[in-house]
Amino acid sequence: MSRALQLLEAYALGESNLSLAELSRRCNLHKTTVLRLARTLAHHGYMVQREDGDWRLGPAAGWLGARYKAGFDVQNVLEPALRALTLACGESTAFYVREGNARICIMRVEGPHALRHHVRMGEELPLDKGSPGRVILAFSGEPGQPYEQIRERGFHHSIGEREQGVATVSAPVFGMHWRLFGSVCISGPASRLPEPKLEAMAQMLLKTANQLSYALAGTTGTSAVRTSHWHP
Repeated sequence: MSRALQLLEAYALGESNLSLAELSRRCNLHKTTVLRLARTLAHHGYMVQREDGDWRLGPAAGWLGARYKAGFDVQNVLEPALRALTLACGESTAFYVREGNARICIMRVEGPHALRHHVRMGEELPLDKGSPGRVILAFSGEPGQPYEQIRERGFHHSIGEREQGVATVSAPVFGMHWRLFGSVCISGPASRLPEPKLEAMAQMLLKTANQLSYALAGTTGTSAVRTSHWHP
């Protein structure tokens, strides 16, 4: 199973097909092993062999991703909120959830600028580098003064922490019973988003985080990010 998953993960963003030899090289597996695994995956719709012999991902892989996104109300809740936030701030926005010891971008809306921060949806990123992951850790109860400060403020910004030249500001989003759902993030080049700009954007970000929390938890009324009363 692990080797079969290697094949599916061998494709980079934007690659439509790969040869058997390239799959073998990237997965460090013998060609006969790759061919056997690819044929099994093709039988279940996860890979398709083209007429020229190359292999591409099949419709079952796309359907699997669609079902994963559907579990987070992507279309009905997250996407409209992120689009409204991008329109308001003029920068790219994204939503991250925790998967084990990593964070995953499950929805992203690109800003209008040609120069912008790029993140591949579904890519695993570290929790302890960058404001989206720091916020997830803080509101998951991570101990330590830095995380206590994030909980007190209700948001966090970082510049060049995970990727040089990239600035982000993030806030937590909660679901039912104050359970952390993920973090919403504004990102862009550090040259366009210095610390004062990130601080100013935090208020509209918190507003979006609250709206998402209300929608996901089915509540209305008080602020969702009650920093002084939050409990892990």
